Amino acid sequence: MTQTVFRFAPSPNGKLHLGHAYSALLNFRAAEALSGRFLVRMEDIDVVRCTPEYEAGIVEDLKWLGIGWEEPILRQSEHFDDYRVALGKLETLGLVYRAFLTRAEIKRYVADFETGGGIWPRDPDGAPLYPGDAAVLPELELVARRKDAAAYALRLDMKAALSQLKKPLSWWEGPADVTKATETGDWSLGRDVIADPAAWGDVVLARRDTPTSYHLAVVVDDARQGITDVIRGKDIFPATSVHRLLQVLLALPEPRYRHHELVLAENGQKLSKSNFDTSLQSLRVSGVSAQNLASKLLQGPNGPGYSYRDK
Repeated sequence: MTQTVFRFAPSPNGKLHLGHAYSALLNFRAAEALSGRFLVRMEDIDVVRCTPEYEAGIVEDLKWLGIGWEEPILRQSEHFDDYRVALGKLETLGLVYRAFLTRAEIKRYVADFETGGGIWPRDPDGAPLYPGDAAVLPELELVARRKDAAAYALRLDMKAALSQLKKPLSWWEGPADVTKATETGDWSLGRDVIADPAAWGDVVLARRDTPTSYHLAVVVDDARQGITDVIRGKDIFPATSVHRLLQVLLALPEPRYRHHELVLAENGQKLSKSNFDTSLQSLRVSGVSAQNLASKLLQGPNGPGYSYRDK
């Protein structure tokens, strides 16, 4: 049996919070239980917001939690050429095009459309699907933008991409209760999920000044690192459809997936890096026990009566 390989892949653009801790612990404990490997990857394609200081803080937080990993840490910012190669393969297949509409122009166009009584389709994250340059821009303006190489995004032609598929697209989804699976050693139970990448429309794969997007980089990196099992928050569940499509188009291996529950704030909302009260650094400085914190998270991150500040 192939050795399992897990990863934790934060973006060093802020401080880790309890949700990150939960995901990191699930991956680390699963790797331990299955005698697998555990890797850390820094998803730092945003070279402006991602900083060495935040990366150092992430490393400190993970060590405080008792998490260890194989060196070296992979940094996406050091592999831009690899993403360009992958993008080039998709371009060769005729699946990528330049899109010149700005976010403001898309928002305005959709708002006008819906003011007229229509309902514009949106992706699973709530963003409006791309309407196409020709639907919004006058021909002369579009020609000028192409000629002047104005700011653009490189988008996947979803219709053309789906036409490349030779069979229905799906992925293997394991039970969300990762803790139970690792305790019992039963890692085989799961189900096939039918993928629906069309729900995302023509997703962005790169921009003029950024050679990759999250969607493209994550599938390239998972393949590069030999990741066999991806455990991540259920907020990423819908995006797995796009990832499976890109894996097929680029002939990349398919990991097994598990999407766990999210750690919620007291108001029931998803945690944010801007909420410093739930940052691991804040908890660590206040004297919270890393062992107690890890135990509470793994028993049930949103269980009744839990206070993560208990020491």
